[in-house]
Amino acid sequence: MSRYIGPSCKKCRKLDCKLFLKGTKCYTNCVIDKLAAATKRGGKVRKAKVSEYGIRLQEKQKARLQSGMSEIPFHNMFATAAKAEGQTGENFLRKLETRLDNIVRRLGFAVSLKAARQLVLHGYVTVNGKAVNVPSYQLRVGDKVTLDKSLAENVQVKQALTDAEKRNQRPSFLEYDSEKLTGKLLRWPDRAESSYPVNEQLIVEYYSR
Repeated sequence: MSRYIGPSCKKCRKLDCKLFLKGTKCYTNCVIDKLAAATKRGGKVRKAKVSEYGIRLQEKQKARLQSGMSEIPFHNMFATAAKAEGQTGENFLRKLETRLDNIVRRLGFAVSLKAARQLVLHGYVTVNGKAVNVPSYQLRVGDKVTLDKSLAENVQVKQALTDAEKRNQRPSFLEYDSEKLTGKLLRWPDRAESSYPVNEQLIVEYYSR
């Protein structure tokens, strides 16, 4: 399976969208914010014309790159969402939002999805008391996610928790216990609570072409 190892900011610049791939830096030193500031000062940024197909492709790429998934598992997840009851786009975003690595990030245990994935892969995260080292593990309502207490004094984890408190980033569909370093999925997230800055209908149209 191929894995992109180039600069993360290049992805955001190409798609002209903040994908929040580098955690804290995305809030303090973002290339997209710099380009926006330059434009306000009278600078010009060249943008190529994009076809209707290109617009839908870009929207799909935004979600795929932010989730850190390669094309085949991303497409398979969409196919599963399409078979479920309800609106395909909302089902798809719900699946992306409730992946274990994303929930670890949204609970504030990691500053980025990449850091959250490392915590899961290294066995520092349990679900309902059982170790789960699969970042794509799909959570269900009522599942409890716990971070190993040995990381309570870890510098990166403490920084992530501090940032989460400052920005009040934890959504209401998650319950958080700071003493036990535990979070619980209370309900399925609403569309407005999604952390993916995409138009899901365009993704549906892309795969329905």
